[in-house]
Amino acid sequence: MTKYLISFDDGAMTFPEEELPAVDEAAHGVVLAAQKAGVWVFGGGLESQRASIVASDGTVTDGPYPETKAVIGGFAIVDVASLEEALEWAAKLGAACRCAQEVREIMSDPLV
Repeated sequence: MTKYLISFDDGAMTFPEEELPAVDEAAHGVVLAAQKAGVWVFGGGLESQRASIVASDGTVTDGPYPETKAVIGGFAIVDVASLEEALEWAAKLGAACRCAQEVREIMSDPLV
């Protein structure tokens, strides 16, 4: 099995605010289905786009960096047999959240 990050950009969910309860219900339905299928690892929306940046020397600054054009608004990590299966879950999440999803394979760690 391979883990995949499914994510969407902050601001991608552009539906009217009054539709949020329906979107929330649909998204939670996909999460429950992924949990039942045994592929759900973890996920959630990000509370704020104001990040703290910790440099390699330990220095902490406020972020994100000014040149950042897009930031993650939410994500899911699934553990599935193939990219095709990850894309199927991304399609379900995209339909529920009403926005495009990006799918990226997470590199495996040979020591874990």
